[in-house]
Amino acid sequence: MNRAEGIANSLQAAKVGALIRARRHSLRMTLQTLGTQSGVSVGYLSQVERDQASPSLSTLASIARALGVGVDYFIATPSAQDALTRKGERMRFSVNDSLISYERLHAEFPGNVLSSFLITIAPGYRSEVANHEGEEIVYVLDGALTLRIEDEETVVGPGDSLHFRGNRSHCWSNDTEEPVRLLWSGTLTMFRSSADGSAFQTERTPIGGS
Repeated sequence: MNRAEGIANSLQAAKVGALIRARRHSLRMTLQTLGTQSGVSVGYLSQVERDQASPSLSTLASIARALGVGVDYFIATPSAQDALTRKGERMRFSVNDSLISYERLHAEFPGNVLSSFLITIAPGYRSEVANHEGEEIVYVLDGALTLRIEDEETVVGPGDSLHFRGNRSHCWSNDTEEPVRLLWSGTLTMFRSSADGSAFQTERTPIGGS
């Protein structure tokens, strides 16, 4: 088994398409309405629901917010955890077995606004264009990440960092033949287990229930 296969086998792969569609249907929401409320194109949403596209975590968060749930509705996540996380024991996952994987660093507590992940991006990965509330900061550990913000494209290498507003259209890709490892931090809420009124609050309403 090579290193890439080992990483893939240890990840928790979340198939989100059917869950998004079921949640949308339970709310009697059309794709058009979901697209308008999430800021994601109808065509891309259709691909995601059929598991033909793998949304980035920020886009999945926008979809989740429009559906009135948290990202943890689609990706199993533990409840509030201690601030200390240890190597080899952190939550690790991918979305739809895609070429990008996440290792969760942050903890949840009332009032927190920061999310942080170690992200590994395989060669050939290219994200969709996204924009959302909040800020992001990227610090590259290994490899060369191509990051495009609006009309400006920048290659970010080991030791380089970039801090930008999430409401500026942005996307990234690994155009090299080597994996990219980076530290990502942002104020876009990904998970929420406390009842704090967050836009990403998880309300586990049974499908078909009230």
